[in-house]
Amino acid sequence: MTASIIDGKVFSQKVRDEVARDVARLKKDHNITPGLAVILLGEDPASQVYVRNKAKQTAEAGMTSFEFKLPPETTQEELLAKVNALNVDPAVNGILVQLPLPNHIDEAAIIEAIAPAKDVDGFHVINTGLLATGGKGMVPCTPLGCIMMLKDTLGSLSGRRAIVVGRSNIVGKPMAQLLLAESCTVTIAHSRTQDLADEVRRADIVVAAVGRPEMIKGDWIKKGAVVIDVGINRIDAPERGEGKTRLVGDVDFEGASKNASAITPVPGGVGPMTIALLLANTVTATCYQNGIDPASLR
Repeated sequence: MTASIIDGKVFSQKVRDEVARDVARLKKDHNITPGLAVILLGEDPASQVYVRNKAKQTAEAGMTSFEFKLPPETTQEELLAKVNALNVDPAVNGILVQLPLPNHIDEAAIIEAIAPAKDVDGFHVINTGLLATGGKGMVPCTPLGCIMMLKDTLGSLSGRRAIVVGRSNIVGKPMAQLLLAESCTVTIAHSRTQDLADEVRRADIVVAAVGRPEMIKGDWIKKGAVVIDVGINRIDAPERGEGKTRLVGDVDFEGASKNASAITPVPGGVGPMTIALLLANTVTATCYQNGIDPASLR
């Protein structure tokens, strides 16, 4: 068996096309233009590239992009003041503070300061609580993208055995909640799980989000399972030359591809979905704030 590739670049383009159509409907039928505000604190090169891509794709979708680049010495009080100003700005429907933040800033305090209705990252405790209890709130972008790719690949997920390797608040825990909502039987595992290989071998769906390069071995994957690899790890690649590196996931892609029926590559799998779902979440937030059913836009 050779696994089919779940192409995140193609899938994310479909999502962005749908977002652009939804934005056009909001403008035409409701005279509303969604606005996404992104705050970048400091000069981390990777974060700067990510924020530029967000701004570009926000504009391409027909939304208004607000960028706030603050110096690294910005105090927590100053950052909170900026968040509070955006909370009450009617032109802003979504707020994202780019993580990680400098050490002198309490990330949890900043996340909790964002109005839950504008929390397009889905990290606020109210939104995580709504997700856990089956309520209607904002869902973290990466897990939401993963569940969309799984449903597109498998159709109904009901009754399938799923394992999530990783227990972070950003991916692991919300991913498990989304799988539960689809009536999967869910195991949450992590780096300290005993007999991890045996746990993975039982799963029809494997979501790897543990942050360790190629930790999930190919022979751990059940025949016909679907593998979603959230990990992005940079490792040395001496075969490419001195000082060269390459990106790998949390799964041994080559080995897993021999057993899985479908698998996401790294790069080009889950990664492209994150910004696409951020845009989709901004549309959803705009609809909720204006009493509009998002489904009515389609």
